[in-house]
Amino acid sequence: MISAPLHLAGERLALDPGGALYWPSRKLLVLADLHLEKGSHFAARGQMLPPFDTRETLERLGLLLRRYRVESLVFLGDSFHDAQGARRLHPADRASLTGLLEGREATWVLGNHDPVAPEGLPGQAVEELRLGAITLRHEGVPGPQAGFEISGHFHPKASIATRGGPVERPCFLADAKRLLLPAFGAYTGGLSVTAPAIAALFPRGGRAFLLGQERLYSTATGPLRQIPRAAPAAPPPALTRHGGGAAHNQTGGGAALSQTGGGAALNPTGGGSLGQHGGAAPAGRPPLGKRRPGPISAP
Repeated sequence: MISAPLHLAGERLALDPGGALYWPSRKLLVLADLHLEKGSHFAARGQMLPPFDTRETLERLGLLLRRYRVESLVFLGDSFHDAQGARRLHPADRASLTGLLEGREATWVLGNHDPVAPEGLPGQAVEELRLGAITLRHEGVPGPQAGFEISGHFHPKASIATRGGPVERPCFLADAKRLLLPAFGAYTGGLSVTAPAIAALFPRGGRAFLLGQERLYSTATGPLRQIPRAAPAAPPPALTRHGGGAAHNQTGGGAALSQTGGGAALNPTGGGSLGQHGGAAPAGRPPLGKRRPGPISAP
């Protein structure tokens, strides 16, 4: 795995292709939106999903803890899919999670899905956490008053055109003031970086780091604004008669949605090519651009 460097508020951070943030100077691992026990949540409501999401998510967490020197963990909210999720942990999964946290300081930032501390698990629960100049919270705060910020909640994803067709992946999204983490859980969907809720956090755009199997692929985004709705369809054309028969005289057939650059999701630099961190594209994928942008630095 090859991480991508990012500078925020003078701190050097590492974005991991597994979807987590590592803060080397603090030996800190930050994850967002694990949504543990989501499968059991839906099963209790008659929607039977495979009950292995928690186990898979914890296995991926274990890989990260073996990859980095981690003394502290921060979970950025929605760690469980509901407030009772920790109670439903299978004994084997509870033992696994407790073992992963053993000897490490754990901080549970409360989210909208889990507004209370997880029952029976080590660590402290907080509304938000301030580390130096950076605030870690569940949901980002629009506007300059947020300061330097690391958040989750929105499950960001981005798509970009390649020679083999469009590719859509979960992503980090960053600018000089804030970093938005992808969802880490096995059963989590995604929200496009062009969605209004995310665009409000990054009105001037930023850089998206799409998760790859072994590395991250980065692309600059243009200003993120709400995609305009298509213009209303033109009224039906008038019918004119010629020689006793009706002829349909139609011009245009209606309004088309205006697009720039083949899609409104991202405005990549370099003619739409996808910048790559860490060398050649994985086998089986079309070649990607090799432009390596430097880390984002705070002003």
